[in-house]
Amino acid sequence: MTDARARDSRAVRPNVLFVFPDQMQAGAMGCAGHPDVRTPNLDRLAGGGTRFVHAVANCPVCTPSRGTMLSGRYPLAHGAVTNDLPLREDVQTFGEVFAAGGWRTGYIGKWHLDGVPRARFTPPGRRRHGFEYWAAWNCSHQYFDGRYFHDDPEPIPLQGYEPHAQTDLALDFIHAHHDEAFCLFLSWGPPHPPYAQVPEPDRASYEPDALTRRGNWRDPDLRVVADYYAAITALDREMGRLLAALDEHGIGEHTIVVFTSDHGDMLFSHGMREKQKPWDESILVPLIMRYPGVVPAGRVTPALFSTVDLLPTLLGMCALPAPAGMQGQDLSAVVRGQPGSAGPSSAYLVNAIPVSNPPDIGQGEWRGLRTRRYTYAAGLSGPWLLYDNEADPLQEHNVLHEPAYAAIRRELEGELQEWLQRTGDPFLPWPEYIRRLELFELWNLRERTQNRTHPRLVAP
Repeated sequence: MTDARARDSRAVRPNVLFVFPDQMQAGAMGCAGHPDVRTPNLDRLAGGGTRFVHAVANCPVCTPSRGTMLSGRYPLAHGAVTNDLPLREDVQTFGEVFAAGGWRTGYIGKWHLDGVPRARFTPPGRRRHGFEYWAAWNCSHQYFDGRYFHDDPEPIPLQGYEPHAQTDLALDFIHAHHDEAFCLFLSWGPPHPPYAQVPEPDRASYEPDALTRRGNWRDPDLRVVADYYAAITALDREMGRLLAALDEHGIGEHTIVVFTSDHGDMLFSHGMREKQKPWDESILVPLIMRYPGVVPAGRVTPALFSTVDLLPTLLGMCALPAPAGMQGQDLSAVVRGQPGSAGPSSAYLVNAIPVSNPPDIGQGEWRGLRTRRYTYAAGLSGPWLLYDNEADPLQEHNVLHEPAYAAIRRELEGELQEWLQRTGDPFLPWPEYIRRLELFELWNLRERTQNRTHPRLVAP
């Protein structure tokens, strides 16, 4: 340990354990009131901390959301504007800021911020964005054939169920660094598909025909739903192991634990699948924060909290300076439950470059807002969606053209225009952003790699 780190380890500063599965719905936990999903360890975590019921993924698709989560910037500012485009090397993230502050930093699991091919080796240096310990793989969803890289380009196989093996690596990190301040990220792949790749005992414990039917499901494959829930239960068990390790070393009281996800999953609501859509099943994510004595225990708050706010908020909680260029807000006062701290009035939603699912909703590019009560979205041709989530929590009645909501529509459109101006987003057809950000070479490589039969190539 260096002298600086030794001094830091004697100071009263919190560890950060940041855990996030891929594509997990906000409501898929017992503590969120789900009647079927068994999550005793997440429930215990929520009981010791604060759960946010309006946690929003600003760009609900993997790569842009991960870039926003790590950098506190929206996709047009951090450069990873769609899946399989790399995070710009000059963008500062958790890794750089916490390492500069004296924390031992580590990243384990799915990265998905280093472009294509998805199996490429991310070498030590700027493409790791300040994370010193590295046991990551750019992107794969083979949960019983996992691999990772350390510091050389030779893949290391993971034995058994990938999240279990990744948690083993996280436990090794905690055991090795429990006596110094650390900031550790652990990114699990499930419950992202393939849904059936889950340990058999967990899979067998969910009976498809016994599941509670969600009111807005359309033609659900109940086996898929059961497997999705089973994967979450399997991850919950891993979460329990992490919490036990903190207790074993007596550092639970000095560790900020964050549990969230990069986005949700439509999972047959409104007859749709996957993500990149403005419905709650896609944009709302679980968010639990625990820091004993600082974050109120057992609290459930309706305050809005966006993915973009995670970095500035945790910097605020750790008394670290914010790097230039961050666009999120420091909501540490909200997290601490300080009187009068209400949080923002709206969360900005951006889907700048459609890559997979938006055409099945009749939209390509879209922008939108999520307030505590309303969801509003607009495409290039104008507004197309408005839900009153208090009156219609399953979002089955689009009230965009109802006279009673005309004033609300005007208000939300005005607020959306303010967000567009604030973020420097002229809301253009998607190829224009590829050109403006000078991403056409990376984009065309991405298309030739990931969309070989019908690549959408963009000329300079």
